[in-house]
Amino acid sequence: MAVKIKLKRLGKIRSPHYRIVVADSRTRRDGRAIEEIGKYHPTYNPSVIEVDAERVAYWLGVGAQPTEPVMAILKKTGDWQKFKGEPAPAPLLTQPEKAARPSFEAIGGEDEGKGEAITQKKKAEKKDEAAAESASTEA
Repeated sequence: MAVKIKLKRLGKIRSPHYRIVVADSRTRRDGRAIEEIGKYHPTYNPSVIEVDAERVAYWLGVGAQPTEPVMAILKKTGDWQKFKGEPAPAPLLTQPEKAARPSFEAIGGEDEGKGEAITQKKKAEKKDEAAAESASTEA
């Protein structure tokens, strides 16, 4: 029996999530799996890749063949290079957590009423400009 490490698709139509699974090569894409060994969420920014390195090493050691997309994921995480005995790639970039915006009171803002903000309408400005131009042409 040939065993493959492949992606199992989950999620809605335009928001795919994948599980990295070990399955018989004859099963369909979303069919029954022997074991789930990771997750891949490509729509997140940055994309989420979680792989159980020990289980990947075991399955590669017993002869499981990764599909092309899974091999690309394993190369990014460094598990493929570890299996082949090659130097590891640079670590994956992680986006730093955004700091919470300080509240209005923490900045020292005071809640005084300073009047209303009034914006004149653009049509009125155009009429005023047109009247000024006509007055200058008449003179």
